Amino acid sequence: MRSDSTPSSNRRDRRLASRRARRRPALTAGVLAVGVLATAALTGTAPTASASPAADLSSASFRLAAYSAPATTAAPEALAARAAVTSAGSSADAAAAVQNDIASSGLDIGQPAAVDTSVLAAATQRLTEAQVLPATFLPELTEQVAAATSAVDLRVAELRGSLDAAVAKKQAEEAAEKARVEAEAAAKAKAEEEAAAARSASSSSSSSSSGGGSSSAARPVAPSGGGGSGDNSPGGAQATARGMLAGFGWGDDQFSCLVSLWNKESGWNYQAYNSSSGAFGIPQALPGSKMSSAGADWQSNAGTQISWGLGYISGRYGSPCGAWGHSQSVGWY
Repeated sequence: MRSDSTPSSNRRDRRLASRRARRRPALTAGVLAVGVLATAALTGTAPTASASPAADLSSASFRLAAYSAPATTAAPEALAARAAVTSAGSSADAAAAVQNDIASSGLDIGQPAAVDTSVLAAATQRLTEAQVLPATFLPELTEQVAAATSAVDLRVAELRGSLDAAVAKKQAEEAAEKARVEAEAAAKAKAEEEAAAARSASSSSSSSSSGGGSSSAARPVAPSGGGGSGDNSPGGAQATARGMLAGFGWGDDQFSCLVSLWNKESGWNYQAYNSSSGAFGIPQALPGSKMSSAGADWQSNAGTQISWGLGYISGRYGSPCGAWGHSQSVGWY
């Protein structure tokens, strides 16, 4: 049996099919556009469409063109990574510099002069390569670079401190050596000056024979005239001698040396005579007649003998203590 609704249903089906056919090109174009936009979002490019003059979208075609995304502020993680890389480079430069300085100084700093930068270099390389990745990868690598940088900086500071200490030590040693050399030079110059003065004094006394004791080659400074208290006793003679010290520029500290010296020579006896050598008087002048330069009464006046004897000591030994030291050393003055 034939249904009355068949023609109507067929017409309806044909209309739906026609509408679907008309919508299909638009739907296809829409799906393609969505795909292109998705690709642009992933690759940083945007689509540029070129269509044929026909109005039917089923004939449209698309191509991808270069696209520059608008400039944006770098993420904090990226900024921190760049700063870490820069700091690492500075630390590596400092490590190289301190090692070069130690080598150039030639000093022993008491430890190996080396800085291991291999860990820092590896960490920096990883961070540099990771900067093309999403920012979430950067913080951990940045921390590794910072830790390696800190370790290198500590080692550099340690070596720099050791180098500074070695330099300071060397400077102190050089200063001490310089002071020693200068002191030796000054002492040598003084000794030469004193030797020259002694030679000059010896030359000026070459025309006269030796004075007291068993000495044989000295000429006293011209003594002042005779005098004294007239007391020729040992005690009086010592009092006279003490009073004459100031005239030669000596203090009382020289008196005890003079007493010891002439106690040994003559016991302060103005008539003391050494029969084996011919020395005479308190200072034991040899010969005794040399004391006549101090006064004609040299044989009878203790004061005249003392005046001559002090002049002799001044010219040859500089002081009574100098003469006494020489006498103790060699047995005569």
